[in-house]
Amino acid sequence: MLILIKVGTFFLSIIYFFMKLFPTKRQILIVSRQNNKKSLDIEILEKGIKEELPNYKVIVMTKMIENKIAYAFYLLKLMYYIARSKVVILDSYCLPISLLKHKKSLKVIQMWHAIGLMKKAGYASIDKEEGRSLKVSQAFKMHHNYDYAFASSKDCVKAMCEVFHITEDKITVKLLPRVDLLRNEEYQIEERKKIFEKYPTLKNKKNIVYIPTFRKEEALMQEKIEELVSSIDYSSYNLIIKLHPNSKITVDNTSVFNCKEFTSMEMLSVADYVISDYSSIIYEAVILKKPLYLYAFDLDEYEAKRGLFIDYKKEIPGIITKDASFLFQEIVENHYDYSKQEIFCRKYLDLSKKSITLDIIDLIKENL
Repeated sequence: MLILIKVGTFFLSIIYFFMKLFPTKRQILIVSRQNNKKSLDIEILEKGIKEELPNYKVIVMTKMIENKIAYAFYLLKLMYYIARSKVVILDSYCLPISLLKHKKSLKVIQMWHAIGLMKKAGYASIDKEEGRSLKVSQAFKMHHNYDYAFASSKDCVKAMCEVFHITEDKITVKLLPRVDLLRNEEYQIEERKKIFEKYPTLKNKKNIVYIPTFRKEEALMQEKIEELVSSIDYSSYNLIIKLHPNSKITVDNTSVFNCKEFTSMEMLSVADYVISDYSSIIYEAVILKKPLYLYAFDLDEYEAKRGLFIDYKKEIPGIITKDASFLFQEIVENHYDYSKQEIFCRKYLDLSKKSITLDIIDLIKENL
């Protein structure tokens, strides 16, 4: 494996050497392998850059690694655009950015794809059961060559240094563009309107939205979701379950909504209560001031396999339980402590900027 990586790197480096002979263009490149289509953050940022920097071309390249042969040809195209760009913006690991030697004029910004810090990732989860191998990470030079990486607050800087294995001077405190929409009441009203038009019965009861993080092993999770589904009083409440796109879990209950046409973030607009666990959706719920309930049925196991950056039991603002019936009873009684949520928000989310998107674009302008 390591020999193949070295051989592949050698050949890519030769090809890239000749690509770098082409002149740099007035071009900004946005890259993601999180999805095959543009994320909401990328759409917002692309639109903002085009408005603020009309003389620059914006190229967006999004592709997941599904077919390795097809992805290899995609990498060659990606390398060409990197070689000709002034700034590259990432929301995840990008192989040619970390692996290859670039023009000195190129600036690389890693904005990551999650709001706030929850699960350990990158170098912080090396050699854990759900993390990467140290040898493979080093061979791929994981997260090398960043000029800037985002942290959601000053209290998250050290943790992000650990994730990317970089020094504090390369961390800049910034959130993601979608936070602008979370704070936009008109957008929230419009989203609620769209969802209620598609699912009018959601208007008649209180809505509980359950958004769990993805687990590689889902047997226990399937069992626990069934317990949650059985605990809800559907005469007074709706249960909406938004699973990770990679999840294989099935929910066989006609009273439960999945609302596939809408994202987890969009469903927060109609949520009266939010249930989660270790997902970064917690931060989005906090921004919207939604009451949080943590169905952490495998907390000890998850911390051992993956690791968490925060003191979960002490800091998370909400009821933490392994018992679905108890969780629902807490929702019914509705004794939620918003003061703890405000403390959590101030510590982990820097919401001081009027426009997150323009703040990011100002950083781009500084590096053109």
